[in-house]
Amino acid sequence: MNLKEELYKQCDVFISNRFETIQKTIEEIQESLTTETKSTAGDKHETGRAMLQLEREKTGSQLAEIQTIKTVLSKIDVGKSTNTVSLGSIVYTSNLNYFIAISAGELKVGNETFYAVSVGTPIGQLLIGKVIDDEIVFRNQKFVVEKIL
Repeated sequence: MNLKEELYKQCDVFISNRFETIQKTIEEIQESLTTETKSTAGDKHETGRAMLQLEREKTGSQLAEIQTIKTVLSKIDVGKSTNTVSLGSIVYTSNLNYFIAISAGELKVGNETFYAVSVGTPIGQLLIGKVIDDEIVFRNQKFVVEKIL
């Protein structure tokens, strides 16, 4: 398995785990809504139901966000390599190494560390379109693009 495939796989696992967590939360909320019985303190019951409804809406929007992230991830061609930083690029810099995909944090492959970032993040936006030897200033640190895969 090549480096890009491994990083892609780790991002896929990351997003699948988030999806499962959100699914469980939705199931728990649904269960709470169906098992909550009318208490003698009617207002308290209604408040509890309203809070559960709000929680369900919040997790619903998180689920939609996960679907969007999965769509972005599916657009990455692990077999493609370019000279310009774009979605799916692995970028080695004089500072850190990046995988331009989704925001999944720190990923390790062998003894190398990469940071999975989306194109929408500040560092992602700075890196997109760059080529080897381009300089970037991020958080008052200057670094150079050394290699793009």
